[in-house]
Amino acid sequence: MNTIYLTELDYKRLVDLSQVQRQSNGNAPSLSKLGEELKRAKRVASEEIPSDVITMNSRVLLKDLDKGTEIEITLVYPKDADIQSRRISILAPVGTAILGCKEGDVVEWPVPSGTIHYKVVKVLFQPEATGDYYL
Repeated sequence: MNTIYLTELDYKRLVDLSQVQRQSNGNAPSLSKLGEELKRAKRVASEEIPSDVITMNSRVLLKDLDKGTEIEITLVYPKDADIQSRRISILAPVGTAILGCKEGDVVEWPVPSGTIHYKVVKVLFQPEATGDYYL
């Protein structure tokens, strides 16, 4: 497993989100996976996060390594999710899988039909890279 990176602020917000979600949804599989990712993440100050790392509210280009297709998505908190706008919740399997990854990383996650493999082609927008440390 590659090292993943999180800003201190994203880490705090995601821990808080996990606690709230656990109170209302119990220990759903998505929360367990997010918890695992939070435990293994290297935390850094927002000002120090590399610009090619996927943080919350980042827009990224992913390539499906099995089909060869590409998709652009934005990683968001559950309240901002909108599948039509390709705003994907951190609690969705793909959201949890790409969190903290950087350009060039390959991520995988299980689906009913097997395992999906995506490559992070490009971080198209990252709030911290533009100086927005609180988005």
